[in-house]
Amino acid sequence: MRFRTLLVSVGLASALGASGLPAQERDVFDHVKHQKVFPSCVACHQGAQDGVSALLPSGAGCVNCHDGTIERRVNWRAPEPAHSNLRFTHGRHISALATRDSSVACVACHTPADSTWMTVKRAVIVQCFDCHGVKTAHTAAPDTVCVTCHFPLPDAPLLTATDVGAFPEPESHKAAGFMGRGGHGTQAKAPPGSQFAVAPSCATCHARDFCITCHVNAPETVLIQALAPDARSLGISADLKPPAGHAATDFLTKHGSMARNAPADCRTCHTQESCATCHRGQPEVAKEMYAAGPGRGVGARIERRRPDWHASDFSDIHASRAASRPATCEGCHVRTQCLDCHRPTAARTPEYHPQTFLARHPAAAYARETDCSDCHNPAAFCQSCHEQSGLVSPRGQLRHGFHDANRAFSVGHGQAARQSLETCTSCHVERDCLTCHSAISGRGFNPHGPGFDAERLRKKNPQMCTVCHGTSIPGG
Repeated sequence: MRFRTLLVSVGLASALGASGLPAQERDVFDHVKHQKVFPSCVACHQGAQDGVSALLPSGAGCVNCHDGTIERRVNWRAPEPAHSNLRFTHGRHISALATRDSSVACVACHTPADSTWMTVKRAVIVQCFDCHGVKTAHTAAPDTVCVTCHFPLPDAPLLTATDVGAFPEPESHKAAGFMGRGGHGTQAKAPPGSQFAVAPSCATCHARDFCITCHVNAPETVLIQALAPDARSLGISADLKPPAGHAATDFLTKHGSMARNAPADCRTCHTQESCATCHRGQPEVAKEMYAAGPGRGVGARIERRRPDWHASDFSDIHASRAASRPATCEGCHVRTQCLDCHRPTAARTPEYHPQTFLARHPAAAYARETDCSDCHNPAAFCQSCHEQSGLVSPRGQLRHGFHDANRAFSVGHGQAARQSLETCTSCHVERDCLTCHSAISGRGFNPHGPGFDAERLRKKNPQMCTVCHGTSIPGG
């Protein structure tokens, strides 16, 4: 019974194929050649009338004529049921026709107008549309009428991914701007008051898996989540193409501000990882994007390439650009890339600093023009060089040495220490300071600057106080 019911439900499906368009004949039965033999369709196709018998004959009746004497023997078998997503059933359509004459009912759907008897087609779609009031070609039919004839893809279990891939492209999909803003996303919305969460026209051919092909923001998109998951929808190929605006000559220059002003537009297609393809040293620029993961599209695949102004001689002239516009360089480069060339090695002389840098490097280090510790170990490299040059005073004594360039440095060294204490610690340790600044020994200079809040520091880090005050912390 289940097999017979299936044949009834897909009778027209085998006529139209999975897409609803005429398909190549699967059987070799010549209806026109037999037009004088069969005065009625239901002689062979009884199931089309009663909905209980098999829709297609078994072939056993063929031997009545094809017995080897009257006619040659044949070995005819009914074709396999076609894969389909059609709602068609013969019984319901016959009941809906004005006449109960079964032959007339069959001709209404299976014989083109003005054709002779037994000129049989799988189905004449134009005549199907005439009955349903659709006055367009199949692929140009309004999206709202798809549900009249078709089940949503998840409700058509016989379809394969290959069947889905063979679906014809609707005319609406060929319109300019269909893939852009206000295109397919707007059409996917169900009409106001509809019982559906998403437009039935979309669900006929598509499922959530298809949308995820492109949409990084799929988990946050209500319309995509309204579609059921179905991997067969991937039978329809889709390419994520950049919007037309991305082809503008100044797009790379402006895309940063565009992403900051309208991040939702970017995170439809871009992941944090796609941004990081170029912005390796600036992960914060992608914080508004979604991280790649399950349920999201792979997103735009970015190709990292040299800007046009990085000409073949750029290595020779990049230093001035890097010095004048470091933020531009930091958009794509990280410091370790610079050190690949500029770090001094035994086989290569230092190339990072200009030839006169040694004479002025104290000022550069103090002004933090660059971070010395990226390349140098202050305790091992800086101090050893200063000791070899005789620029270090004996521990605990205030004598000539490194700070001789400023004769009055000791008077203002407190401010220097507060501004950049880490430069002091390259050479000095706490006991050097305690030579003068100690409450229990030394010269009794107050180590606390103006506005010092002793209570706040005591609560925050009392161990620091014990360096000078021991266990007798004032106010403790």
